[in-house]
Amino acid sequence: MTAAPLSGPAPATPAPRASGTTTPWRPTPGPVVCVGETMAALAPDPPTPLATAADLRLSVAGAESNVAMYLADHGIPVAWVSALGDDPLGHRVRTAVAAAGVDVSHVRTDPHRPTGLLVKDPGPAGTRVHYYRRGSAASALGPEALDSEPLRTASLLHLTGITPALSEPCRQLVTSALTAEGDARPYAVSFDVNHRAALWPDGSAPTVLHEVADRADIVFVGLDEAQALWGEKLTPADVRELLPRPHILVVKDGAHAATAFSDEGTATVPTPRTTVVEAVGAGDAFAAGFLAGLLRDGTTARALRLGHITAASALQVTGDHGPLPDPEDVETLLGLSAREWAERAAGVPPA
Repeated sequence: MTAAPLSGPAPATPAPRASGTTTPWRPTPGPVVCVGETMAALAPDPPTPLATAADLRLSVAGAESNVAMYLADHGIPVAWVSALGDDPLGHRVRTAVAAAGVDVSHVRTDPHRPTGLLVKDPGPAGTRVHYYRRGSAASALGPEALDSEPLRTASLLHLTGITPALSEPCRQLVTSALTAEGDARPYAVSFDVNHRAALWPDGSAPTVLHEVADRADIVFVGLDEAQALWGEKLTPADVRELLPRPHILVVKDGAHAATAFSDEGTATVPTPRTTVVEAVGAGDAFAAGFLAGLLRDGTTARALRLGHITAASALQVTGDHGPLPDPEDVETLLGLSAREWAERAAGVPPA
């Protein structure tokens, strides 16, 4: 597929707030809708290279449903909108996402197309992922997915850069979601760049993902992603210059820190040290934690902390969805002073 740039004029840069305005921009409190493909996933268990693995574990994997499941863990009402094949893998995916507390009642069953599949191949340099998703049920999703019932009352629509790479109808879905200017949309739009190079063989990713991201209200991008897409020497501040329109831009710098640019200013929160079993899914968990923090009307710094805490839950398991810490422990971490958080992040034992 050749993904064409978005059509129509770009929305104007949001006007600065009037002098004396102290309330930062936030999505309206309410339900969240996540739209995108989820696949069945096979992974060696225990994690070893696929070529020599004796056993494979079957689970589910999908960026948008990962976000939905972690939002549900945080008590945020959330629906996942997608399509699955009428096959055992599709039934398993639907059951697994529903079991996490996500509304799946608007996921379409396609009797003519299969559920997508991915296979993980852990190795010393990280985990490679092999996709078997061409012609899948979700690749046929189009703008009509935005007419589903949950979006009529949603406060926030979450999308990722995976969806526009899947097919022309999927690209049109994302385009339609972002065609109207921010204030004219019935819900805020959150967009995770989530660059998957293998899905963009025609080289159009830098242009398409930049145009999509700069039309969203909230954007997540890894610094390494931004450097691969738009310039290898970019800093987080440079990324903000490239994406000036989103109300909130979050640039994640892996194990170092995450920085949020917003009308509150710039907030940077160090990444806490944690045991890493597998990194796949951590970015989705971070996005869910950050969005949950915003929807609770927290500061961007507090939302960044909740993003880090949630990401650690994914890093410590072989699947994409791990258990959150006890609520009391989460509140303790959120209540740390900036110095105490920095010391924890650096591995300094608490006094």
